[in-house]
Amino acid sequence: MKIHVLQHSSINTLGTIEEYAKTKSHRLESTRFYETTNPPELHSFDLLIIMGGPMGIYDYKENPWLKNEKIFIKQAIEAGKPVLGICLGAQLLADILGVRVYENPYLEMGWFPVKAFRSENKQEFLEGLPDEITVFHWHSRTFDLPAEAVKLFESEGCKNQGFIYNEKVVALQFHPEVNEERILNLIKRFGDGMVNGPFVQKKEEMLGQRKYLAATKEFMFLMLDKFEKMI
Repeated sequence: MKIHVLQHSSINTLGTIEEYAKTKSHRLESTRFYETTNPPELHSFDLLIIMGGPMGIYDYKENPWLKNEKIFIKQAIEAGKPVLGICLGAQLLADILGVRVYENPYLEMGWFPVKAFRSENKQEFLEGLPDEITVFHWHSRTFDLPAEAVKLFESEGCKNQGFIYNEKVVALQFHPEVNEERILNLIKRFGDGMVNGPFVQKKEEMLGQRKYLAATKEFMFLMLDKFEKMI
């Protein structure tokens, strides 16, 4: 499988995605929009993964490449490519699919559980995934559910944590790709701006969570296995 990743910030490293690609001997390439504005050719990949980033999806003045990225992602969806969007990537998918992206009532920063939303007609995609898992969050925004999309996950602090659209396009608001280094870098870069809230952990609570890191790595591998079967 040929995986291509769209990256928006050097902070948002590939973590468990890179581990998965190495374990399975898949080709992994990336477009770093903070360095270039040229997306890949559609024929050059099987799976497209859209990463997170500190910007908002409408911050065109500071990040003019966002407009071209949205056009490219829409083309990938229309071409029938499997697509996974994480955090900002999920918000980009929601916007492309015609729904609002806006400030969530709560900040979510740290390790908090999400629950699988098992609707009757979408059991297949969630098959083999846990009913509940504690995952890493780092976001202030959320999105509405696109038309014809089916909700996959929810949390106490954010009602729409993920959806699937057209059987191949998956959005996740949370971060199953993180490793310890990635979390530490986020804290170093943005930790001073953290505010108190019911879903904001202290910095020391975010680090050293080996159990959660192992579980989310397993979760990410299971997710990517599902995409591999779509190819």
